[in-house]
Amino acid sequence: MGKNLQAIKQRFGIIGSSPLLDNSLGTALRVAPTDLSVLIYGESGVGKEVFSKIIHSLSPRKHNNFIAINCGAIPAGTINSELFGHEKGAFTGATSDRKGYFETIDGGTIFLDEIGEMPLDTQVFLLRILESGEFMKVGSNKLLKTDLRIIAATNVDLEEKVSQGKFREDLYYRLNTVLIKVPSLRDRPEDISILFRKFASDFAEKYRTTAVRLDEKAELLLENYNWRGNIRELKNIAERVSLMSEEKIITAEALIDSNPQLLERNLPAIPKRRGAGNDSSSFEEREILYKLLFEMKTDLNDLKSLVFEMIKRNDLEVPDLRNLKQLDAPSFPNAGNRDPFAEDRNRYASGNSNFQNTPPVFNENDNQPIIIENPDFDHAEEVEETLSLEAMEKLMIDKALKKYKGRRKEAADELGISERTLYRKIKQYEL
Repeated sequence: MGKNLQAIKQRFGIIGSSPLLDNSLGTALRVAPTDLSVLIYGESGVGKEVFSKIIHSLSPRKHNNFIAINCGAIPAGTINSELFGHEKGAFTGATSDRKGYFETIDGGTIFLDEIGEMPLDTQVFLLRILESGEFMKVGSNKLLKTDLRIIAATNVDLEEKVSQGKFREDLYYRLNTVLIKVPSLRDRPEDISILFRKFASDFAEKYRTTAVRLDEKAELLLENYNWRGNIRELKNIAERVSLMSEEKIITAEALIDSNPQLLERNLPAIPKRRGAGNDSSSFEEREILYKLLFEMKTDLNDLKSLVFEMIKRNDLEVPDLRNLKQLDAPSFPNAGNRDPFAEDRNRYASGNSNFQNTPPVFNENDNQPIIIENPDFDHAEEVEETLSLEAMEKLMIDKALKKYKGRRKEAADELGISERTLYRKIKQYEL
């Protein structure tokens, strides 16, 4: 299968080594010798028509005709005539008989692109051809037969169209005998640089100039772009850069100057909650705040554990906090005379500690345990802690970036936000 895939790629000019791409090509190779109906699913610009040509060229019908029809490009009023033909006088302007594609391509393969745009009445006629090979021209009552293979393609979710009543369920299952999913370009990041080099080489030959090359940062920029237009969009960018750039080594900055849309990242943004209105505190910002608060709580618990472990190991006496009148401690509602550290004291007394294996701290001079004296609270400097959401958010983002050494994707995963949102926040806070 590996040698066959390479041969097919060379024959049809397919570039890439993505496992997703190879899997789709492998399915096409296996189904080609059969006469089964095939449904090709993929976004616009991924090369669905190439797959249909591969299937036809490797089928027993390869010596017969092949035609590709874009169902979305034919007006609803004329598509039946285009596909099935019409009789003279069938409608205004029908001055003569006309054969449709299903009659002229008899014995071959017809590729129906954007099948989801086909009108419902045309879907009924297509279903009959799939089931029995029979059809009638527009304005005729004569039954005709055709023998052809139908390959359909779509860039929309046909199941959703079925649930909306815009596509026939029986036709969907009849077409979907074999499903081939063509991966989008953003799902094949390992192929983007190779494709760019191929396009740049082609344009250099076309315009008789030296092919441009990308530096490392420019390649990373392309690999993380969303690629709504897929291969078509990449080809357009390669041509634009080949023509407009004076330098032959393309940097990320040069790419952004001519293609500012490349700043969009390869991860979707977290959607805002419904009914949020114009609330300035967005969903992703609140997520960062919640994560920060949880981490602060964890740090506080660790600090309490460390203090009580040191008290336990050094056999220290801790005064009752209720008797420390000099401390202007905040009051806690419904606390009464309860010792706020009683629960922690009992937990450490029972040996249930996260720091059971922590060695005691000794002074290097006398090998005696360090005694922690009561601090002078009267002369302690009071530091006002900021409660700004932006400051806390900036702190959390900076901490995540340092933890993962600037790797934004891992930092975004840690923060629970999209990489696109993280990139925007980095620019906002100038991190």
